[in-house]
Amino acid sequence: MIFRFANIEVLWLLFSVPVLSLAYAWYTRIKRRQLEEFGDKELVEQLMPNASRVRPAVKFSILMVALTLLIIAAARPQFGQSERTEKRQGIEAIVALDISNSMLAEDVAPNRLDRAKQMLSKLMDNMVNDKVGLVVFAGDAFVQLPITCDYVSAKMFLNSIKPELIKTQGTAIGAALSTSIRCFGEQSDASRAIILITDGENHEDDAVAVAKRAKEEGIQVLVVGIGKPEGSPIPVAGTNNFMKDRQGNVVVSRLNEDMCREIAQAGGGIYVRCDNSNTATKAIQKELDKLATQEIETTTYTDYNEQFQSFALIALLLLVIDFFIFNRKNKSLTKLDIFGEGKK
Repeated sequence: MIFRFANIEVLWLLFSVPVLSLAYAWYTRIKRRQLEEFGDKELVEQLMPNASRVRPAVKFSILMVALTLLIIAAARPQFGQSERTEKRQGIEAIVALDISNSMLAEDVAPNRLDRAKQMLSKLMDNMVNDKVGLVVFAGDAFVQLPITCDYVSAKMFLNSIKPELIKTQGTAIGAALSTSIRCFGEQSDASRAIILITDGENHEDDAVAVAKRAKEEGIQVLVVGIGKPEGSPIPVAGTNNFMKDRQGNVVVSRLNEDMCREIAQAGGGIYVRCDNSNTATKAIQKELDKLATQEIETTTYTDYNEQFQSFALIALLLLVIDFFIFNRKNKSLTKLDIFGEGKK
């Protein structure tokens, strides 16, 4: 059983309770000083025999408790009564996205990295019961988003990606594939695929060997090459200049299609080049649709029962009580001496 608030942002209103309490304390203090300045305390009390110092404080306290309960009720407290395991038809896919500086080249619009994001966003729009994870890499690789069915979070993490996330520059495709393989976790009956998006300039490791290992573990490697074989210079952010090597020559980043094809072949998948059209998106989507969709188990809490009624009912009862408590002493109830105001 789990507890949650359906409208948790409403709880910010609880800050109004201490603010109102401080305002009431300040007002009471000012009023007391005014009465003391008016004349002798005992004489003033004789002139106002029905005035009560306790009742207003009691009424205010009741109102604050009622307000607190109403705010909690508005936040809709809920209890999850049961844990349910759902079985859905879908695949598991890990996206390995190259975020090295070369992905800033503008041989595809607006640049390679942003074009890759646009493509992935469209692929996620077509996902229904699939699971997706996100790995980013340059000279190193790390998990940006563990495998999940939460496509909203996946898109949010996708939009936040930029080359600065990894300080070590380079293109370690093998490390990216190894990290992606680990992301899948325990063995599953669902079909699995790695969608590798890169310009193919691998300088760090043996990506082909890792792709073969992925295939042996039943994971298909789909490769999207982004950029152009003739290459493009890499802009320096915030300037009109391009990156240069140590000799002062402008660095030209070229799409290594031969490397991309080797990785795809070793991983039992396909290679497709991403340009300014939707050809690559359609090709990858077609391959994902071909994968056998097995049942994926996901655990969710269901049957959330609303609990706001109890809080609202108690608040209403307190408001009714507050209505029947007067600021002045009630002669008919004086004998009961509820508030300890009887004559001594």
